[in-house]
Amino acid sequence: MALKAVHVCDVPNLDLVPENAALALCSTRFRAGVNDDKICECNIPKFLVVGHRGNGMNMLQSPDPRMKSIKENSILSFNEAAKFSIDFIEFDVQVTKDDYPVIYHDNFVLHEEKGVIVENRVTELALAEFLSYGPQKHPGSEGKPLYRKTKDGRFFEWKVEKDAPLCTLEEAFHDVDQSVGFNVELKFDDFIVYKEEELSRILKAILKVVFENAKGRQILFSSFQPDAARLIRKLQSTYPVYFLTNGGSEIYTDIRRNSLEEAIKLSLENGLQGIVSEVKAVFRNPGAVGRIKESKLSLMTYGQLK
Repeated sequence: MALKAVHVCDVPNLDLVPENAALALCSTRFRAGVNDDKICECNIPKFLVVGHRGNGMNMLQSPDPRMKSIKENSILSFNEAAKFSIDFIEFDVQVTKDDYPVIYHDNFVLHEEKGVIVENRVTELALAEFLSYGPQKHPGSEGKPLYRKTKDGRFFEWKVEKDAPLCTLEEAFHDVDQSVGFNVELKFDDFIVYKEEELSRILKAILKVVFENAKGRQILFSSFQPDAARLIRKLQSTYPVYFLTNGGSEIYTDIRRNSLEEAIKLSLENGLQGIVSEVKAVFRNPGAVGRIKESKLSLMTYGQLK
């Protein structure tokens, strides 16, 4: 199969990409479920470009304090991304112990105390404590410096050229350009087994903010956590839900996370609208694309090989 590639900046309007230019990744409207005649009323084009954590994630592979970048998952990063021809921005949402949805990728906030790096789990912090890290909104206020951890266990202070304060989901709705949709990734720790009541508490806190602040902005939910994806679909039918998967690029104890076949099965059984896959899984198993389309599911991909 021959594929034609075009650079995003050479396409004046992504909504007008011809049908035969590339594989259609998203259907024009989202089906609410396999046995459900409701339709998620979202004006979604066939071809989507999504800004990962806004204007790109801060790579841990090169922990250089001098790297020129904008703090990921920040209002500044989201609005910088909105200046390009993108449809959605993707960001990671967790919920603090006092039930405030905040935008942060890592499971832990790292800072230094008396020469020692301390890790505090985001979900075990109150909102005020979470917002006390990093740059502060009020002039003259100084937050605790943030650190990040590389895959080989080294720590480095998280410095970027254009820094920005940590933010809540509600602030994103108010302060980010209304022209872009939100791909809200429901972030959970891979090493925790969540009870349904805990998942429900977290998801209801997120939905409360979304329903009170969306005001016509296009929203889609996604999650690597199979039960979170299932439950967010059960709790609402207004917005589409996508299951995130590595498709076998990494192996987990939960088999639902280990292949595109399992992703299709989970999506169909729970009335999800589509799958977001690591692109390597698609390259290894291109036949799955046909099965996804036959199942009337949408497909999006992410990853370095894109």
